[in-house]
Amino acid sequence: MRFTQPQFAQNMVFDANATGGDAAFGDLPEWDLTDLYPAPDAPEVKRDLDWIEEACLSFARDYEGKLAGLDGAGMYECILRNERISQVAGRLGSFAGLLYYQNTVDSERATFFSDIQDKLTTYTAPMVFFSLEVNRIPDETIEAMLTHEGLSRYRPIFERMRKMRPHQLSDELERYEHDMSIVGASAWNKLFDETIADLKFTVEGKELGLEATSTLMMDQNRDKREAAAREMARVLGQNIKIFSRVHNTLAKMGEVEDRWRRMPTPQTGRHLSNDVEPEVVQALRDAVVAAYPKLSHRYYELKRGWLGYDKLQVWDRNAPLPMEETRVVDWDTARAMVMDAYAGFDPKMAEIAKPFFERGWIDAGVKPGKAPGAFAHPTVTDAHPYVMLNYLGKQRDVMTLAHELGHGVHQVLAAEQGELLADTPLTLAETASVFGEMLTFQKLLADTTNPAQRKVLLAGKVEDMINTVVRQIAFYDFECKLHEARKGGELTPEAIGQLWMSVQGESLGPAFEFMDGYDTFWAYVPHFVHSPFYVYAYAFGDGLVNALYAAYQEAPEGFQDKYFDMLKAGGSKHHSELLKPFGLDASDPKFWDKGLSMISGFIDELEAMD
Repeated sequence: MRFTQPQFAQNMVFDANATGGDAAFGDLPEWDLTDLYPAPDAPEVKRDLDWIEEACLSFARDYEGKLAGLDGAGMYECILRNERISQVAGRLGSFAGLLYYQNTVDSERATFFSDIQDKLTTYTAPMVFFSLEVNRIPDETIEAMLTHEGLSRYRPIFERMRKMRPHQLSDELERYEHDMSIVGASAWNKLFDETIADLKFTVEGKELGLEATSTLMMDQNRDKREAAAREMARVLGQNIKIFSRVHNTLAKMGEVEDRWRRMPTPQTGRHLSNDVEPEVVQALRDAVVAAYPKLSHRYYELKRGWLGYDKLQVWDRNAPLPMEETRVVDWDTARAMVMDAYAGFDPKMAEIAKPFFERGWIDAGVKPGKAPGAFAHPTVTDAHPYVMLNYLGKQRDVMTLAHELGHGVHQVLAAEQGELLADTPLTLAETASVFGEMLTFQKLLADTTNPAQRKVLLAGKVEDMINTVVRQIAFYDFECKLHEARKGGELTPEAIGQLWMSVQGESLGPAFEFMDGYDTFWAYVPHFVHSPFYVYAYAFGDGLVNALYAAYQEAPEGFQDKYFDMLKAGGSKHHSELLKPFGLDASDPKFWDKGLSMISGFIDELEAMD
């Protein structure tokens, strides 16, 4: 998402399967945030805050109550001024947010972040009228305005605003909600982030953070995996009341807002922001759930046999295979793997990715207080994206690099659309990232001649795809159940845990049994807190990329140009328009079956190897 709103933390999206740890993996890069501002106390920060305050006031003076009387040229000038305000506010919010996520337990960074959020919320309050007033303008008047050549390219902005028309509140309530946002969801987000960052786990006498501990569940040594899993259950259990309070409060806040906005379901707001139809998401969800037996159930039964266990435990889910080599991938090797794969697809893709490594656009190391997971943040269109990793030297970390770099390439290409149109809906925001992973995987697979290594690569890819598709849809079902259950009253930690376990058993299958304490593992998933119902975007992206990659294999001629055009479009087109040049249609239920068949095909190959 584009974080031009003051609630940077609320909008931040962390990728689900990222890992982290602390070891020497070569010279790991760190962010250089001076491309945004020289420092928190730099005069440029005060300059832009002062500008924002005056720009928002003058915008309201010039346009409030007058939008319906504008002609096309007048509305075009209005939109350009709105866009510039978004850009400057986005730069401030991005800088404060990125500083904070580098060290969430640093009080000075946390204070600066809060102060920037508070000021931006206050200063942008006069802008609240804009979308409300636009939505009161008759359709025929808007259509007349959009005949203006400059304004016409902003049609998607007006169309999205119109979709929210049935759900907007009175002007006074919208202003109230805007002013209260700083102590609403964003405050609970910060409580979650700071609690997660402060958690300490002790495994084999070493004190570790969440990332390093969860990564031990991928260790070759089963005893170490079990120790990490049980320690996670112990520490999460000790803190479960805090996490339960966060989830109960956010779900109730969502329910109240949905009721006032006349949203038919808790998921409606996410679908609207994603510019995707509910029936398309339902078709995806139903296709994945129906495929559980031929995907996750079948694969984990294979893995159970490879490992020689009667039952798989939760600490075996991402365990390496017995024939897998234990090796650390240093940073330079990881960079070469991903860049070679990108260049093999198109040299242009590697050229776009190159500055990330050379200009301080990646923060890869694990540091005390650093946010867990990984993300690519686009900042603003007159700057550049930043990628955050917690690099551990595992094969999965290489794929995480390929994933986040794909986001970065997408964000660079979409920036030419400008601040209001560059933001890609979440359903398509995962396309370039998952495609980057697929390119890297296919390059590694093509370079592998050893049968055992090929098996390890295929199994790793299947596990990643199951984590991206099956696991994320199970997460989505958990969220749906949680929000529905919360309507009936406060949920105990035990009740939330029961909902969690219901989707875990269904999605992972009969090869597993579950340890005591696994019913707390919902507590550390950041998506549920930062971006409710976001997770289906991963499955959407994976299915879409599988279909895209099949189209690439079938007709490679000219594919790259069409692919780059799709990424450049950002949020200026609906997913149906973007997929049309490839002959794909996400509204067709068979579309999702095609994507899932690629995962099934990989499992077929693994079965044939036994």
